[in-house]
Amino acid sequence: MKKLIPLAVATALLLTACGSGNYAATQLPAEPAPTQASTAPSTTAPCSKVGELESYAPNVNTPAPGGVMPAGSYMAKIKDRGRLIAGVSADSLHLGSRNPLTGKIEGFDIDMINMVADAIFGAPAPGQPHKVELRVISSPQRIPVLQSGQVDIVARNMTINCARWQQIAFSAEYYRSGQKTLVQRDSLAKSTEDLDNQTICAPAGSTSLDNLKKKNPAVKPITADSDTGCLVLFQQGKAQGISGDDTVLAGDAAQDPYAKILPERFSDEPYGLGIKKENVDFVRFVNAALAQMKTPGPTGVSAWMKSYNTWLGPDLGPLTAPPTPEYGR
Repeated sequence: MKKLIPLAVATALLLTACGSGNYAATQLPAEPAPTQASTAPSTTAPCSKVGELESYAPNVNTPAPGGVMPAGSYMAKIKDRGRLIAGVSADSLHLGSRNPLTGKIEGFDIDMINMVADAIFGAPAPGQPHKVELRVISSPQRIPVLQSGQVDIVARNMTINCARWQQIAFSAEYYRSGQKTLVQRDSLAKSTEDLDNQTICAPAGSTSLDNLKKKNPAVKPITADSDTGCLVLFQQGKAQGISGDDTVLAGDAAQDPYAKILPERFSDEPYGLGIKKENVDFVRFVNAALAQMKTPGPTGVSAWMKSYNTWLGPDLGPLTAPPTPEYGR
């Protein structure tokens, strides 16, 4: 039996939250709010008519990042409030997790949120926080908190797909992940197909769970509401593996020297920033800000690439360019 790693830090992440800026931190309820059908007309074209990665292109009415927000726009509403409210993870190392030294939530997804806030409010002065309130949510809460208006935007390694487009809107793709499986270091498995009858954890409400069942129907899937929840079950010996995005598993492996990630990658997971589907003007604005973030600066390196090299590059390897946006809605 492998030696278990102390779970105090991991468990604490499940119970606490941390905000950015001078705003009170918020931990939303563990159970997702019920999803209710909207009576408003849909502004989202079905995927049968457009590709699932196609978002709303910035147009002549879309204000430039850092510019004046038009009266009546959703961006003006955020600016009048004085902060952007975002749903994020606090336990996905490298994507959105608490820094134990500063107490701040940080990572690649958090950089995306800060980018949107700066596009509305302008970049903060050195040493000052971004105008953001981070609300810690679980995987199953990502869509309900957008539909209920509890947050303006979600950045929580959420895969863009057709089913979700019917419930919310997405920005253009900001990262392309893929699903892998993490197992104990002494496991003889070479791929997920070698894990028959083994208990494998995947986050609830995620594409990872569906992909796992399709890849190997003979596994025994269990779920947790958070990435740390799966890691805890794995470290307690209640799961023999974890299946999920390679970005998340890289963070898990960094916290557990007794784990390894199988090399097989069996899906593509294009990440998008989730936005309430009625707020099309905000989607267009976010896409303009993303395009600016992906554009190389005076040094020849874009802000997007700097963020990738900081958070994901050391574990996932170098990239030459960010994903190209697709528009068409």
